[in-house]
Amino acid sequence: MIYRSKAPLRIGLAGGGTDVSPYSDLHGGAILNATLSLYANATIELLDEKKIILQAIDRDEEEVYNWMPSLPINGKLDLLKGVYNRIQKDYGIGEKGFRLSTFVDAPAGSGLGTSSTLVVAIIGAFTEMLRLPLGEYDMAHYAYEIERNDLKLAGGKQDQYAATFGGVNYMEFYGDDKVIVNPLRIRQEYLFELENNLLLYYTSTSRESAEIIKKQSKNVEEKKGSSIDAMHQLKEQAQQMKEALLKGRLAQIGEILDFGFQQKKQMAEGISNPLMEDIYRTAREAGATGGKISGAGGGGFMIFYCPGNTKYRVIKELERFGGKHRNYQFVKHGLKTWTI
Repeated sequence: MIYRSKAPLRIGLAGGGTDVSPYSDLHGGAILNATLSLYANATIELLDEKKIILQAIDRDEEEVYNWMPSLPINGKLDLLKGVYNRIQKDYGIGEKGFRLSTFVDAPAGSGLGTSSTLVVAIIGAFTEMLRLPLGEYDMAHYAYEIERNDLKLAGGKQDQYAATFGGVNYMEFYGDDKVIVNPLRIRQEYLFELENNLLLYYTSTSRESAEIIKKQSKNVEEKKGSSIDAMHQLKEQAQQMKEALLKGRLAQIGEILDFGFQQKKQMAEGISNPLMEDIYRTAREAGATGGKISGAGGGGFMIFYCPGNTKYRVIKELERFGGKHRNYQFVKHGLKTWTI
């Protein structure tokens, strides 16, 4: 038997960073995000021999072990191992040999929630295999626990919930790991226009989001006023974005994105850099009315709102930086699993 899953990557449109503890615990966070037709994929194939074969096909990495109840966390395919270890501990897979293969449609560290989405996809494949009784909230929280508690990876909460639920969501984050996902019923023509005007641009650089997030968390712990104030403003930005999308005020999107971009840079050092500032300035001069860095910052994808047909001029002007734009569509579905 072969068990498969796919979970969509996401772009954060507003409120990014307010889902990270301790800010969300102390003040409550809010984020607006949307899932894309880019995926993290996972496949489990049962084997006749008692071997555990782990493969990250997109990264050309492989680890092979004789069956054991817990795999070593050593910096090699740790996301795959972390899910296996936790599932084995909580539910018991038994002494089954299998091959776990993964493939992600965007590079690690690109700002589209690749790591968390991959964890959700892997959990999905095991859930399909074992018929685990996990609902959407259960699945997302389980992924969060594996990343943050088991693997000790710094980060927020939005990615796991976006990958599991899918669609355009306004998410609220509170203390004690309380999360509320509010799906938004946006008119289809508004989504089509947003999709047409929103340019997804890969800077051809990646970054280690955990280091930036650690700085952000430290600023909150040390009560750094400028950082906390910026997060308050980003939380308000999420509310502004929600109203603009629901009411079809798409002309405001660029301005709202730009407001958030300026605030996000106040959260922690390293979120932006000279290259990203040059890219942002060039996009604005070519017709974009605003944009942002996707994810924690420091590299990866950027998004720009390009009204009318300015997107094509922006793409042309950004060619000088050596990056590339990525085509996508918004998708309404979250994690999907199946057996063949």
